[in-house]
Amino acid sequence: MSSRVDHFQTIPALIKILGDASVASGKNILDKKLRHLMDIRASQLNHCAFCLDMHVKEAKLHGERELRLYHVAIWRESPLFTAKEKAALALTEALTRIDNHGVSDALYSELAEHFTQEEISALTFSIAIINAWNRLQILSRAEPGSLDSAYGLDRADLS
Repeated sequence: MSSRVDHFQTIPALIKILGDASVASGKNILDKKLRHLMDIRASQLNHCAFCLDMHVKEAKLHGERELRLYHVAIWRESPLFTAKEKAALALTEALTRIDNHGVSDALYSELAEHFTQEEISALTFSIAIINAWNRLQILSRAEPGSLDSAYGLDRADLS
């Protein structure tokens, strides 16, 4: 892949703000493994190779089982995810590929069965942030794995 615009060089102040939002979002009340699953699914839907590569490696480093990582693309059919995880993945899909109806009442009811209002807000911010990163990386055509050593992702042993 060829590199295009480097947002880190051209608009460092905005990248810092988005990075700070990512860090703050990562410190919220959501389970890290759940956030990784959501980041992976959004990155799959957006065809963001850089982010997909990064979040799969992060998930493995945080103890996620490889089989579950392989099953993220088929999460609806897979028996490996809990109802709570499936609700979060459904929201990830709904907010990544927003249709004319937005988030259905049925999905919101399902979310409310598993998450508090604060957690639903945290889910929404996490999804918004990964979608922003996906769009930046897709335009720049960042090479998957190019920052592994800088982020310590080479320890995932998935190269």
